[in-house]
Amino acid sequence: MEIRFAAEQDAAGLLAVYAQYIGTSITFETELPTVAAFAGRIRDIQRVYPYLVLTDGGRIIGYAYAHRIRERAAYDWCAELSVYLDRDYTRRGYGRKLYALLMDLLALQNVKTAVGCVTVPNAASEALHASMGFARVGTSPNSGYKNGAWHDVAWFEKVLGPYDVPPAPLLPLAEADPAAVARIMAEHI
Repeated sequence: MEIRFAAEQDAAGLLAVYAQYIGTSITFETELPTVAAFAGRIRDIQRVYPYLVLTDGGRIIGYAYAHRIRERAAYDWCAELSVYLDRDYTRRGYGRKLYALLMDLLALQNVKTAVGCVTVPNAASEALHASMGFARVGTSPNSGYKNGAWHDVAWFEKVLGPYDVPPAPLLPLAEADPAAVARIMAEHI
């Protein structure tokens, strides 16, 4: 197993994993994006946040990334996390491994709060968040309509760092200390 940063060229492999979820309510997206659109997402996210890829023998089997939760500047210190695994690789601790690495990188970037957004019920994702120290902070009822039903969304939060006043600015990952990034990556691989 290898964890590395995503590249735009990974888009097709990432889509192969994501395609397994398009027909479910785990994602509210209803159509699989094109390879070009997904490559654009990777590029856009990596301008600031980590986008991780998990491979097994060179084959992409999962990924995780963070993104800004809201557009206003006051939200700079809060990031939403997402993780997707090939269904043949679930329940083996890989989601936990990707999430832990992602959160350590976000802490390096001065992110203070990690947020998970989970369509409920989703016992596996709810258990993952709880086991990693996230608190369930609320539920938005009937947030999305997909597959002939309305679905609730549960919100989970985890504190990643102290809420200093004033906070250090959000640091794009590319501007973080390369030695610190390498150390964090090595700790999780």
